[in-house]
Amino acid sequence: MPHSPPKTIDELGDGLREFFREHVAPQSQRMDEQETTPRDLIASLEGQGCLSGLIPAEHGGRGWNIHEFGMICEEIGRVSMSLLSLVTVHAMTAQAIGQWGTEAQRRIWLPLLASGDCLGAFALTEPLIGCDAQHIQLEALEESEGFRLSGAKKWISYGQLAGVILVFAQCAGRTIALLVPGDAAGLSIKPLRGLLGFRASMMAELVFDGVLVPPDRVVGRVGFGVSHVAMAALDLGRYAIARGSVGLAAMCLEASVEYAIHREQFGVPLSSHQLIQKMLADMATQVAAARALCLEAARLRDAGSPDSIIETSKAKYFASQTAVRAAADALQLHGAHGCGPDSPVQRYYRDAKLTEIIEGSSQMQQLMIAQDLTRKHRRNVPAPFPRSSARA
Repeated sequence: MPHSPPKTIDELGDGLREFFREHVAPQSQRMDEQETTPRDLIASLEGQGCLSGLIPAEHGGRGWNIHEFGMICEEIGRVSMSLLSLVTVHAMTAQAIGQWGTEAQRRIWLPLLASGDCLGAFALTEPLIGCDAQHIQLEALEESEGFRLSGAKKWISYGQLAGVILVFAQCAGRTIALLVPGDAAGLSIKPLRGLLGFRASMMAELVFDGVLVPPDRVVGRVGFGVSHVAMAALDLGRYAIARGSVGLAAMCLEASVEYAIHREQFGVPLSSHQLIQKMLADMATQVAAARALCLEAARLRDAGSPDSIIETSKAKYFASQTAVRAAADALQLHGAHGCGPDSPVQRYYRDAKLTEIIEGSSQMQQLMIAQDLTRKHRRNVPAPFPRSSARA
């Protein structure tokens, strides 16, 4: 049975909230401008358990449940969505190994990931097909010594720093998941710069020129790459981004309230204007609703309910939209003051848009939610009575 969630984030570790706000937040703007994440910050992040949270204690992790992990994601989302992407893809890689890897893979890789000595990356998207997992073009040619990879992956968060990359490829018409070291022979890593948002996430394009992967680095088995390994990891990724989006939206609300109280317009504080009050009220309500959806998804996941998958999609869909609306309203409220390069509000605005795209776009979530509704409806509605062929 999952243990009861703590009442506050600081029951997970001493001063976690203060750590994020005092040590991470002051660096976020500079990280965005320089498009990099300092190594010492990553080390400090692991010192707080943020990279090992979901890894079982037997492999050196903290053994948090999904609710506890979500609290961390929300706090990180408040200060840096780029840093949240590190925590997300690292956790996705660790979960895939923990759930689908062999005992040897868990024994080797999970302690390295838990310590932060090895950062994990998740390589699914490609230049021509995006995240259309069913049409992966990266080829894994099976040989006597293992699998030879040829092709490319793109938009890989922290691909520039990853010590191990969970790579998805096609092998004779079936998908396969493989663990590839970041320094593998034949692997070229090209930094991607000038992105709209998540600029400090050190994204990369990975080019595989005959990279040989031994058979003992297959996660799961051939044919399970997307249907099992990738889908389970993406479900976790959606939850992390959903909860981080709540944090980002909450930060937009906090910045807006602070600005509205102290900024005067027409002789009175902005907060006295009814249109501004409506904006703040809508923002606060949407943040609360998005958080509630995330909490329900976490409750179902910790309880082992299969409904957690679709509830996570709902949470990700609504929370990312909430972040976009909150960031747009915060920028509107701040006016020109929010548009300058020194204002974090313009960073919130750029980062928020990417939450509607990564780990499955809003349109993909809409399709999943609608298909789940119609599937359940068909299952629960009795079949109509057959028409009688007899004549009156």
